[in-house]
Amino acid sequence: MGAAGFGSGAEQITFNPACLVRQRSVLNSQRDKGIRSLLTGQSIAGEWFATRLATMSLEPIDPETALELYLADRENELTEATLYSHRSRIGHFVRWCHKQDIDNLNELTGRQLHRYRLWRRDEGDLSLASEKTQMDTIRVFIRWLEQVDGVEPDLSTKVRSPSLTPEQNTRHVMLESDEATKVLAYLEKYEYASLKHVTVALLWHTMMRVGAAHALDLDDYHPDEQYLEVRHRPDRGTPIKNKEDGERFVALSDQICDLLNDWIADKRPDVTDEHGRDPLLASQQGRAHRTTLRLYCYMATQPCAYGKECPHDRDPEDCVATERDTASKCPSTVSPHAIRRGGITHSLNSEMPENAVSDRANVSKAVLEQHYDRRTEREKMEQRREYLDNL
Repeated sequence: MGAAGFGSGAEQITFNPACLVRQRSVLNSQRDKGIRSLLTGQSIAGEWFATRLATMSLEPIDPETALELYLADRENELTEATLYSHRSRIGHFVRWCHKQDIDNLNELTGRQLHRYRLWRRDEGDLSLASEKTQMDTIRVFIRWLEQVDGVEPDLSTKVRSPSLTPEQNTRHVMLESDEATKVLAYLEKYEYASLKHVTVALLWHTMMRVGAAHALDLDDYHPDEQYLEVRHRPDRGTPIKNKEDGERFVALSDQICDLLNDWIADKRPDVTDEHGRDPLLASQQGRAHRTTLRLYCYMATQPCAYGKECPHDRDPEDCVATERDTASKCPSTVSPHAIRRGGITHSLNSEMPENAVSDRANVSKAVLEQHYDRRTEREKMEQRREYLDNL
């Protein structure tokens, strides 16, 4: 193994002083041709020589190994959701490397990284914001590779990503209030107190992230006082966004408490997770996985799933999105984050003060305004009108 633990002895490039002496002699012999000596450290030839030195000190590493080592190195500092996102984004880069027959990242250049950016933009049909997210993650990955002698120094500075205005960096997809009403009404009538019903209703009502909902235990629900306690427990398998700063009490309405009480009494499987904890959102296998909770959100928000005609002129009998594991392929379905965004906007439109929404949803007021508040300027004006009598 090399100094950084990558590559076998046979794979590593050996440092040959005699070779460097010969290269230095060749470069110095160019002085008469207008190129200054390597010893000055400022000539074009000197820059080439420095780059050559850096390249010769690299240790071969293939894209798959680099990805796995990167994820292993960062697993203690990133949340499970962020690690999943990084694996997915960098996975596209690994796939591109295979297409380009790049099996040693030592050879990677700035021009190749630019070609990857263009390929990923077209192949993924990415929006400007998505392209920026993808390339920013690649830059972090390349910077890590620099630290372990996997790519040439400062290669990360050649990773380009779009510069976005605040408006361009804001996503607008959300579950609208009237659609949420229809979705929840359907679930209450036909799938009352199911895990799907409880998941969607909880995310909409509390505006919490899916990771926080996944982390809840039975003991975190206080039915008499009508609140949930969100806690960060990384050592027991359930880290949450913002860690300790994400811990909070979340008040519940009578209707949500009735739903949770019926879920616990009649439908919730009597199971524990691998840490011996009693999860609030449980399946027959234990704590419901985040992927399962996301899937329920996609399934519940398909228009044809709650009684609406398909707005895309698809036949439900033939539509691939009607299958359980492919519900996200429906253009109208929304993610848990879109439900959270819709719940936040609904609360703001319902006259809940911004401070209360910010604390309840565990989001700063600046981020709340830029990324979650989907009220129009006219709606904000009309809400401020009621305060005129106090002037």
